[in-house]
Amino acid sequence: MAALVAPVAGVLLYIWLHNRPRTMKLIDTIVFVALPLLVAWQILPHVWSERQIAPLLAVIAGAGILYLIERISHRLARHTDDLAILLGVASMALHALLEGGALMPATASAPFAFAVILHRVAIGLLIWWLLEPRHGVVAAAAGVGAILAATAIGFAAGTEILPDGHAAIELYQAFVAGSLLHVVFHQGRRDHAHRTHDTHRAHRE
Repeated sequence: MAALVAPVAGVLLYIWLHNRPRTMKLIDTIVFVALPLLVAWQILPHVWSERQIAPLLAVIAGAGILYLIERISHRLARHTDDLAILLGVASMALHALLEGGALMPATASAPFAFAVILHRVAIGLLIWWLLEPRHGVVAAAAGVGAILAATAIGFAAGTEILPDGHAAIELYQAFVAGSLLHVVFHQGRRDHAHRTHDTHRAHRE
């Protein structure tokens, strides 16, 4: 239950901070710190345990391809950013599905469950931060809803849903994580800078 509440708590944290103009920069800071930590949470354990550099190269490729596309065409870059966000939410949902299967009481340790709950607060906040300024509340709610649905399905399926070998999944998530890093630190920063400027101007008026 806590794993389902955690992403909603992240959304509520975003809304609570966003409604206070003086704390809007704090939201950006949280996201800029939380996303690299989420990437590290997904990528580094596999790099360390399996002694493989491929996931790190996939992260670099994900960020680099979007950078090259943006250099070629700014108009095309806008659509690629939206595609990266869509793939990012899908990747988070896939990760939530697998985590749901691993959260069975018989297999999940207390430290693992706590770490999952904590990083899911950041996921809820990140999805809202990415989607709400660009596409509105409905799209952002759908993104968070996808995480909740995937978690519930994974938990209902249990450990049977966990794959025996998932190198391809790890590389896919690493590539998407790299593209999200680019979106957040480049285009996302620009989106929220404009939103912050508009909000401050509205308050002055």
